[in-house]
Amino acid sequence: MLSGSLEGGQISVDVQKEDLVRLVLNGAAVSCTYSAPLYVKQADKVVLILAPESENSFSDGSSYLFGEGEDEPSAAIFSKDDLTITGSGALSVTGNYQNGITSKDDLVITGGQLTVSAVNHGIRGKDSVAVLDGVVSILSGNDGIKSANSTDEGKGWVRIDGGSFTIESAGDAIQAETDLTINAGSFSLTAGGGADNAEAHSEGGYGGGPEGRGPGGAQQPPSGDLPDAASLPTPEPAAVSGGSAEASVGEENTPDSFKGLKAGTLLTVNGGGFQLDCADDAIHANGDISIAGGSFSISTGDDGFHADETLLISGGETDISRSYEGLEGSAVEISGGSVTLMASDDGVNAAGGSDGEEGVFGADRFSSSDCFIRITGGSLWVDAGGDGLDSNGDIIMEGGTVLVNGPTNNGNGALDYAGEMTVSSGTLAAAGSSGMAQSPGSGSSQPSLTVFYSSSQPSGTLVSLTDPDGNLIFSFAPSKEYQSIVISTPQLATETSYTLSSGGSISGSTQNGLYEGGELSGAAKLCTAALTDTVSRISDSGSSVSGGMGGTGGKIPGARPGSRPPQGSPAPRPEASLGTSFF
Repeated sequence: MLSGSLEGGQISVDVQKEDLVRLVLNGAAVSCTYSAPLYVKQADKVVLILAPESENSFSDGSSYLFGEGEDEPSAAIFSKDDLTITGSGALSVTGNYQNGITSKDDLVITGGQLTVSAVNHGIRGKDSVAVLDGVVSILSGNDGIKSANSTDEGKGWVRIDGGSFTIESAGDAIQAETDLTINAGSFSLTAGGGADNAEAHSEGGYGGGPEGRGPGGAQQPPSGDLPDAASLPTPEPAAVSGGSAEASVGEENTPDSFKGLKAGTLLTVNGGGFQLDCADDAIHANGDISIAGGSFSISTGDDGFHADETLLISGGETDISRSYEGLEGSAVEISGGSVTLMASDDGVNAAGGSDGEEGVFGADRFSSSDCFIRITGGSLWVDAGGDGLDSNGDIIMEGGTVLVNGPTNNGNGALDYAGEMTVSSGTLAAAGSSGMAQSPGSGSSQPSLTVFYSSSQPSGTLVSLTDPDGNLIFSFAPSKEYQSIVISTPQLATETSYTLSSGGSISGSTQNGLYEGGELSGAAKLCTAALTDTVSRISDSGSSVSGGMGGTGGKIPGARPGSRPPQGSPAPRPEASLGTSFF
């Protein structure tokens, strides 16, 4: 058991390779000005046990004294072997030199109250980081929690099964070089100073987005100050004296990625509560992302969810209040859960969105690989300044509810696809400008009606359809002004006439502007629309509209249509593999 104060000294563990060492911390306060106050040189495993109701602290100096050719340790608590932190007491760690807590093997946290402040990474396990429980607070000049092994198979992962996390990081909040898995926990994460600290996107490029978000462009690092920079430990300049090196923090401290959750291969979330405020992507994987549960509140200077490969959402509740693009991946699949998002550019983008090497954030490049958006269930509400749903390949809707409040400028569309769009089930309402408006294709089995208005309709103006018996079958109030709308519901049938109305009020219940039940009153009847085919396009006077008004539009120059997954079969899932770039 360790208790009491030690100033200017070090606790060193150096035993046989097969030995297990348990250190009980019961009011231990250790500081060391020249090295790590706790240094595990060799052991099979070291277990730090935080005694109940105890308060313990470790802090180092801003420069370390090394022997010739040495560069370790590099953290206030540093272990060359496996390290486990457990118990119910409190542990405060200040890393003035580089990291707060580091294990060069596996790092496991099963409990305790951990407060870490570090000029570089807060908590770093080279081979892996596993957290079962605990209360963790981190303020870091680079990544908050990090696992960094990219060379050994089966290593470099982070798994969190519980606990509470408050992380304010100048770099990524939680980063795994390979897989990142979160099953439970409470997370308040601020990366890169938050969304307000992101570099503003310049207008231009495709669809009104920033110049270079297509081939050849790049984003800039966050502007302004990094979070609470003055609160971080401040390193002193490096110096050399007397045959031994006295080193301070080097270039490794400079963050070049500002994401909330980041994985090199596969990022999986099965549960947990997340408050994410990030200068860059809130949730990012160089491979696939799978969201099966959890509650997300997201504000980001770039993408809400970004997968270089497949983004799969099968559950959870997601609210993206601010983003450049809401959901992005080579393929985007939604089979469950609920998503509401606001995006200054595209709401959902399937465009081979891997990060290039240019700039700090990297440029999203359009890929020649197959891209598609596929929706089979769940609910999606989009408010987009660019395209609402944008696919470099196909859009397939086989269920769910999709409500799009699209662009008000005619350079974008509520729906934009380069391949085909088919609707076989579900409820779709996609409102926006008319200049580039696209409708579902003739391969759809569920009818759709596209209406083009002679003038822009004010936001909140109801669009309603009643059947020949006077039953209200559809009523939607777009949240922005609009001049076109695509409607497709299971209630629509071909060879049937429907009455199109505008405005008025309705007594039914609403979910994101879509009404269910109730009585419509005070609406102006515009026309009677006869659905003679699966795809019908009319003006607000009821006359048929061909490609001349709105056209197909919205296609990216040179885009290659993707191949469409077979109807009724699972969409292809690419194998997870290491991405081509790591920050």
